[in-house]
Amino acid sequence: MIVLENLRKTYATPHRVSHALAGVSLRIERGEIFGIIGRSGAGKSTLIRMLNLLERPTEGRVLIDSEDITAYDEARLRTFRQTVGMVFQHFNLLTSRTVLDNVCFPLRLAGLSRAQQRERAAEVLALVGLSEHANKYPRQLSGGQQQRVGIARALASKPRLLLCDEATSALDPETTQSILRLLIDINRDLGLTIVLITHGMDVIRTVCDKVAVIDAGKIVEQGPVMDVFLHPQHPVTQSLLSESGMDAEGWRDMAQGMQGELLRLSFRGATTLQPLLTRVSRELNVDFSILQGSVGRIKDTPYGQLVVAVQGDADACARLPQLLRDQGVECEELQR
Repeated sequence: MIVLENLRKTYATPHRVSHALAGVSLRIERGEIFGIIGRSGAGKSTLIRMLNLLERPTEGRVLIDSEDITAYDEARLRTFRQTVGMVFQHFNLLTSRTVLDNVCFPLRLAGLSRAQQRERAAEVLALVGLSEHANKYPRQLSGGQQQRVGIARALASKPRLLLCDEATSALDPETTQSILRLLIDINRDLGLTIVLITHGMDVIRTVCDKVAVIDAGKIVEQGPVMDVFLHPQHPVTQSLLSESGMDAEGWRDMAQGMQGELLRLSFRGATTLQPLLTRVSRELNVDFSILQGSVGRIKDTPYGQLVVAVQGDADACARLPQLLRDQGVECEELQR
């Protein structure tokens, strides 16, 4: 649905030239939730604002459904923007208007009648669970409820694309999870393509199908979330995972003085929930020492990753990796 071709964005001052984006190329498929993660200043906000041309690239093209929107004139761009919803970090609600009027606002700009505005606003407020708050003002709502209003407003014009600019970073953890569950429901129920930016790996793990890691204006790693989480390649990705409690290299200190072969075992889907290590231990008469591990879910898929030291006779240890692979477990032999 979305193709970004060699996007560059340069800001020039009399004393300095700053490169916010330095040749970004991405493909985003229709109906997926695509996450863009990076540290502050990495260029992620600039990148997401390219998707509705709130920021215009210095070079490169943005194609939506095979159309180059960077070639649109202002009138055509205004029409296009009505098909793109955007959810902001700080809600940006009109404080002097009710929840219903906030959701009606983009519909009024689109030229719908008052009756059509109210009918559509009622539909999306029901979708986000705020029907009973329609006549309240933003100051009467919690932060999570205000963000739901923002999401309802973004959905009011029936967009084909929803952009989320740090939509949960101003919320507490419990409220964040409720908003993320809402985004998943919207994606499933409406088939809506969602692109979100965040600095939190937990957000990516909870909702996204694919992820791109951005650093210094460049995409340094991208792919399915499961692959990036279990096998991070770039130091920036590894650092972000470490900060979220998934340190891919923390086992090295634990391995000092341990006997036996070292293996990293990665589980996906149903194999995560099976007692495979117990079975293999009995079959081969080997012992496992767990040096590091994490088990959880990436979106709806269970996953696990363990670093283990294996002790047993040489023949059993030699057979172990292939036996695990035959059971659907990724098995990587590690060097100390």
